Amino acid sequence: MTHRPLAAPASYDPDVVELAPAETRDEIVADPKRRMLILAAMCVALVGVVASISALNVAQQALAADLDASQSQVLWIINGYTLTLAALLMPVGAIGDRWGRKPILMLGLALFALSNLGAGFASSVEVLVALRVVTGVAAAMIMPVTLSVITTSFPTERRARAIGVWAGFAATGGILGLFGSAAIIDNATWPWVFGIPVAFATISLILTGPFVPHSREHAHAGFDVGGSLLSVVAVGGLVLAVQEGPERGWTSSLTVIALVAGTVGAVLFMVTSLRRDHPLLDMRIFADRSLTAASLSLLVIFGVLFSLLLVLLQLFQAVFGYTALGAACGLLPLALVTLPLSIVAPTIAERAGLRNTLVVGMLVLAGGLAAMALLVDAQRGYWFILPGLTMVAAGIGFCMSPSTAAITSSLPEEKQGVASALNDTVREIGGAIGIALLGSVLNAAFRSNLEPTTSALPPGLADRASEGIGGALATAGQLGPDGAGLLTAAQNAFVDGMRPALLIGAAIAFAAAAYIAARGPKRNAAEPTSAWPSSPYP
Repeated sequence: MTHRPLAAPASYDPDVVELAPAETRDEIVADPKRRMLILAAMCVALVGVVASISALNVAQQALAADLDASQSQVLWIINGYTLTLAALLMPVGAIGDRWGRKPILMLGLALFALSNLGAGFASSVEVLVALRVVTGVAAAMIMPVTLSVITTSFPTERRARAIGVWAGFAATGGILGLFGSAAIIDNATWPWVFGIPVAFATISLILTGPFVPHSREHAHAGFDVGGSLLSVVAVGGLVLAVQEGPERGWTSSLTVIALVAGTVGAVLFMVTSLRRDHPLLDMRIFADRSLTAASLSLLVIFGVLFSLLLVLLQLFQAVFGYTALGAACGLLPLALVTLPLSIVAPTIAERAGLRNTLVVGMLVLAGGLAAMALLVDAQRGYWFILPGLTMVAAGIGFCMSPSTAAITSSLPEEKQGVASALNDTVREIGGAIGIALLGSVLNAAFRSNLEPTTSALPPGLADRASEGIGGALATAGQLGPDGAGLLTAAQNAFVDGMRPALLIGAAIAFAAAAYIAARGPKRNAAEPTSAWPSSPYP
């Protein structure tokens, strides 16, 4: 694979257009104060999008009770947003590149605020699901653009630190969303949860208007409509399959259809990408070891992070007896460690090398998951898992921002919306797979561990208790004083089920570290990676 340096003089050819150095581009912002306002606007918007993924997790019971919703309907209220967001990231990122990032961002922020405002007044499940889908569309207009605005607005010497800040908030935004939502649920009603993203979107919109520069493609090429549609089918189908598999069963018709559609869509997307002159995403860039290692790192990180948030929330509330706000506070060490490490990690990668940094981060992540698996206990409580939780946060912090920087620098300046969307798509797919995989392992172990206790219950109660820790606690409450044994057994079964799930996560992180050590980038991260393959990109 041949590379062309970004600093080559700009020239035009019908088949090849090289870019001017980033520092000479109109959208580069020289004023440090304005750059900080741009960074603030982008991070506020990002937190609003990410927080909306996790915010409703603590409101599930309130939603079910107030809207008379089944568990499946509640999951669609949550998953309708994430499914739409993941499916549309790639094409919307490309649209921002072509027609202008700032207009797409501002339209997305306005739609995001309005749809969340409407969701707060929803009076039925159907209306709320529809509004969550609309919010997902708006989020897809926001999320990739926030990163591409940073990469095209900041000069090279300031870009890595800015990406580090963005990546830190990308990792911790979900925890901040849980914290804010838990505080609301403990003191008010669920509609107020939607006020959080409305506030974030409004603040970002106010800052975006006067401070964010206009940027878009300077070269002209045909828009890959076919590739965009195939990416929607591929990503949407795969995410829907891994969301519905654990709930409906992996052999259910919806799961199988989604899995087949996603797989076929992914294969066709890759085949057509290699044949088009100007594809949505040139698949040949994955021959770049930096891009492949960074994508694998993010896939593992968010698979672990998303699944861990759900598991720990249940552990803190159902086993340790915390309130929703107390459970969210228990997750704060993840944010307090990850955010500062994400900011300094690009400097570490610059000195130690991208490969070394990612390997260390993956090993620390694996060690933290293993420590939690060995030390978690229903009777010992929170402080015994805190060391492992801190190690997990450190591993995430080491890997997050260097991986994001490696992905965005693997594509040319003209394609930063696509690069950002690729980064975000890997995150969403990783999160969906992590929740499906580790959640399935936990639930299977939970049922097996609880079976000796539920076998003595009437069939209806036994089935409900076996659904999960929430169903077991509700069943124990129905049994009155006789439910104490079921309660204790369910708590122990949940903790025992956590161990294999955490150990599998540790094994995956260790395998990723081994792969990156063997096949990671050989060059030092200090060397610019803004060169790109000889490809059909204009």
